Amino acid sequence: MESNVIGVSLRERVSAALTQLGILAADSDRAADALLVEQLRAGDQAAYEALLARFEQPVYNLVYRMLDCPEDVDDVVQEVFVKVFRNLDSFRGDSSLKTWIYRIAFNEASNHRRWVLRHRRHEVGLESGEDGSLSLEDRLPDRGRSAFERMVDIETRQAVEEALQKVSPVFRAAVILRDIEDLSYEEIAEVLQISLGTVKSRILRGREQLRRVLEQRLQPAAAGWRAAAAPAE
Repeated sequence: MESNVIGVSLRERVSAALTQLGILAADSDRAADALLVEQLRAGDQAAYEALLARFEQPVYNLVYRMLDCPEDVDDVVQEVFVKVFRNLDSFRGDSSLKTWIYRIAFNEASNHRRWVLRHRRHEVGLESGEDGSLSLEDRLPDRGRSAFERMVDIETRQAVEEALQKVSPVFRAAVILRDIEDLSYEEIAEVLQISLGTVKSRILRGREQLRRVLEQRLQPAAAGWRAAAAPAE
C-alpha cells in the first residue's frame, strides 16, 4: 500500500512539473513574441527579417491550401504580411503572434476566395497546379529515402492536397489548421473566431468529407491493380 501511495505521489509531482514546464514554455513564447513585436514597431530591420523567416513558409502553406487558384498564392501572401506590418499596433498579446498572423492569413484567403467566386468564376479550371509552379515536395528536405519511397510520399501528398480542394472551404480551414498546421482547438477557435464546439464539429465533418473524397479516388486505382494482378485466361 505504501509503495502505491509513493508511486501516486511521484506521478503527481511529475505531472505537476510537466505542467509547470508547459506554462513556463508558453510564458517564454509570449515574452519572445512581445519582444519581436516591440522591435518591429521600432522599425528594426532584423526583426522584419526574423518575422518573415519564422512565418513566411507556414503562411504560404496555409494560403496555398485555402485557395483554389495556386497562381494567386504569392499575391495573397504578400498582402497578408502587408496587413501584419500595417496592423502591428493592434496586436495586444491576448493570443500568440502565430495565432494572430494565421487569423489575418485566413481572413485574407477567405476574402480572396469570395472575390474569385464573384469575378473570375468562369476562369477557374477544374484542376489546379498543372503548370508545376507549386511543388510542395521540392520544399521538403531530402532525408536520404529511396526513390520509390519518395515517389510514394509525393503521390500521397498530392492525393491529399487535391482531395482537400474538394472539401467545403468552411470545413477545409479547420482540418488544415488542426491536422496540417497542428494548432490546438483553442488556437483554431481564435483564428476562425468560432466556438470550441464549432471547431470540433467542423474538423469532424471536414475529415469525413476528406475520407470520402480519398475513397472515391482510391477505388478506381484499386480496381486497376486487381485487374492487372488477375491471371490471364
